[in-house]
Amino acid sequence: MTLALLFFSLAVFVGLEIPIAFALALAAVTYLLVGASVPMTLVVQRMAPGLDSFPLLAIPLFVLAGNLLNRAGIADRIFAFAVALVGHVRGGLAHVNVVASLIFAGMSGVAQADAAGLGTVEIKAMRQNGFSAPFSAAVTAASAIIGPIIPPSVIMVIYAVMAQVPLSDLFLAGILPGLGIGLLLMATIWFLAATGRIEAPVSPRPPLGEIRRSFVRALLALAAPAFLVAGMLAGAATPTELGAIIVIYAIVLGFANRELSLADLLKCFVDTLVASGVLVFIIAAAVPFGWVVAINNLPAALAEGLLGISHQPWVVLAMINLMLLVAGCFMETTAILLIAVPALLPVLIALDVDLVHFGLIVVFNLLVGAITPPFGVILFIMMDIAQISFRQIVRAILPFYVPLAAALLLITYWPELSLWLPHLVDGR
Repeated sequence: MTLALLFFSLAVFVGLEIPIAFALALAAVTYLLVGASVPMTLVVQRMAPGLDSFPLLAIPLFVLAGNLLNRAGIADRIFAFAVALVGHVRGGLAHVNVVASLIFAGMSGVAQADAAGLGTVEIKAMRQNGFSAPFSAAVTAASAIIGPIIPPSVIMVIYAVMAQVPLSDLFLAGILPGLGIGLLLMATIWFLAATGRIEAPVSPRPPLGEIRRSFVRALLALAAPAFLVAGMLAGAATPTELGAIIVIYAIVLGFANRELSLADLLKCFVDTLVASGVLVFIIAAAVPFGWVVAINNLPAALAEGLLGISHQPWVVLAMINLMLLVAGCFMETTAILLIAVPALLPVLIALDVDLVHFGLIVVFNLLVGAITPPFGVILFIMMDIAQISFRQIVRAILPFYVPLAAALLLITYWPELSLWLPHLVDGR
C-alpha cells in the first residue's frame, strides 16, 4: 500500500507539471510522512552521498565541450562537409542531416543539445532547398537521438554509475549501434524519396577538390571525437579525463579560429552550469526515491514477477522494452533511468544478461521515448525551431519509427553488435 502511495504521489506531482526532480523528492517525502516512521532529514542525508561518484564528473565536462564546439562554429563546418559527402545522393539534405548528426554525436552527449544546436542549421538549410518544414523537423528529431548512443553520452555516464559497469566499455559499445541507426535512417530516407513520398531535391555532385576543402575546414572539428575514441581504445585515459582534454581542445580551437570570444566562453560556462545543475539535481532527488523503492523490495518483486512469466531472456527483454517505451512517452528520460535500472538489475543478473549490452538497450529505449508523443521533449524543441504544429511533426515522424524499431530489435537481440568492440579492446 505504501509503495503504491509512492508511485501515485509521483504521478500526481508529474501531472501537476512539477519539475521531475522536485516530484521525485516530494514523492519520497510523502511516503515518509504517511508510510514510515523515519525522520524527514533522511531525504537530504541520502542526496549528497548519491552524488559521490568520480564518473559523474564527466557530465559537466561533456556538456561544456559540446557547448564550446557548437559556439565555435563547428556545426556549420560539419554540415558543409556532410553536404559535400552525401548531398548528391537521392534524399539530398535529409541524408546530410543524418551524417552531420553522426559526426556531431561525437562532440555532445545530450540529444536535446544536438537537436537545438545542429538542428537549427539543418532545418534552415533543408527548408531553403525545398524540403517541407515538418519533414525537416522529423529527420532532425530522429537523427538527434543518435547523439547519446555514440560517445560521449551523459545518459551513459549515469547508467554506468548506477549499474557499476566500466564507462569506457559502455562508450565503446555505442559506436557500432550508433552507426547502424544512422544507416537505417538513411535507408528510410532513400526509400521515401525513391517512391515519391517526399520531395527531396539533391545537390549536384561536387568536384573532388571541393570535398577536400570542406574536409580540411572540418578536420580540426572531426579531431575531437577521434581523440575521444582513440583515447578509449588505447586506454590512455579515463572517459572523464578525456572529457577534460576535449574541453581544453575546444577552447584552443575556438580562439585559434577566432570564432570564440571571452563573452562566448562565459555564456558556455553559464549554459553548462544550468544544464549540469538540472541533471545532477535530478540524480540527487532520485536517490531517496530509489531508497524507498529498495527497502520495499520492489526489485525482488519485479524480478519474481517477470521471471514468473518466463525464464527466456528474449521474452523478458521484450517485456522490458515495452515497459521502457511506454514510460518514455510520459516521463523525463533521466528520471526513468534512475527508477528503472535499480529495479531491473536483479532480473538481468538472474538471466545472465550482460549489463553493458543492457545499457545500450535502456539508453536507446529512452531516447526513442524522447521523440514519441505525447511528451517527447525533442518533438517540442523541433516544433519551436521549425515553427510547426505538434500534429504536423507527429505525422512527419511516423515513418521513422520503422527503422528505429528495427534498430531496437537489432540492439536487443544481437548482443555482439554492442559488445564486439569492448571485447576486442579487452582482448576477449
